[in-house]
Amino acid sequence: MKNKGRRSKVTQILLSVVFNFLTIPFSILILLHVTLFSNLNQVNNLEHLKIPLTHILSATNDFSKTYRIGTFSDVLFYRAELEHYDKENHSSKRQNTVVIKRYPSDRRHEYSGEKQFLTEIEILSSEVKHPNIVTLLGFCVEDSEMILVIDNFSNGFLYDYLGNLKDNTWEKRLKICIDVAHGLHYIHSQMEDQKMIINRDICSYNIGLDENCGAKIVYFGDSVFLPPDQKDEALYLDWIGREYNIDPEYKKTSKVKRESDVYGFGVILFEILCGRSANDPIYLKESDLGLAHIARRSFSTGSLEELIDPIIKEEVRENGFVLNRGPNNHSLHTFITIAHQCVAETQDQRPTMKVVVNELEKALLFQVSHCSNFIIWIRISKIV
Repeated sequence: MKNKGRRSKVTQILLSVVFNFLTIPFSILILLHVTLFSNLNQVNNLEHLKIPLTHILSATNDFSKTYRIGTFSDVLFYRAELEHYDKENHSSKRQNTVVIKRYPSDRRHEYSGEKQFLTEIEILSSEVKHPNIVTLLGFCVEDSEMILVIDNFSNGFLYDYLGNLKDNTWEKRLKICIDVAHGLHYIHSQMEDQKMIINRDICSYNIGLDENCGAKIVYFGDSVFLPPDQKDEALYLDWIGREYNIDPEYKKTSKVKRESDVYGFGVILFEILCGRSANDPIYLKESDLGLAHIARRSFSTGSLEELIDPIIKEEVRENGFVLNRGPNNHSLHTFITIAHQCVAETQDQRPTMKVVVNELEKALLFQVSHCSNFIIWIRISKIV
């Protein structure tokens, strides 16, 4: 009888705990989840990042489509004027144009994004600070809403921008690539305390462009920290990412390394070179595997030049002189070679991001020197 009584009391206690847990407001549950990633002091330090939902609703006119700039994986992006903390001085606030990232609010949704939302807060509110990585300006967890506020990128996403690259010279395209490469190199090997991050979803959907076409990595929801003592080790995780940007070895074996990010970046290099997304119908007609597979095959057969965006080789007439704004041969060769190495089928064949940065900067140097010499020739011609 005593044992039955004890079991009955234990059952009542457990039921009470479960009931109380289920009735906790969702906003409190989110904060509890945050504590899984951060200690109490770190959570308290995020107070300056909290933005009331009423402010966001007012800024976007109740999430009006007028303010919407994109939708990826059911995450909605808005651009609006909003007051947020001053990233240079946490004790003050400022108001300017920001990007508002709204995760699905229906927990029954196929992609609720709760894990990704928390991961982004964890990473972007930590010591991850770099000019080519988006800045977290605030977040909101109220009612069923999960919202991030990040700095603005007025030229939108690189994916959307690929069709408008005709307005960019080869030099500008190179600079976009170099910006992303610097951001990746930073999270792979330049962070404090030897911390390392594998992004796991490097693609043109997740690259933002500012008013000067400066590029930033804007998504870290599927990222993982790699402990310092596992510098060259792999993690085994279910593969995630875009079908045509995913590292084939990662997809096949579930083995993810920093070289998996390098592959995704290699796909971006070819997208910028060709002026089309990796899943463009023109590539899918030729191969179900998309641009990277076609680029590797074309490189091997010596026919890659056929894929290059013809716009970057056009000549533009300016002030009566024909100025070639396309790629210098040395610049193009250097770019294509490193891009091909990045999309190698196996991880051990791919370069590190340090090597990639060096090669891209070399390609830019070839291009800038070429243009400078051409301008000097024009000036001399005018004098003569």
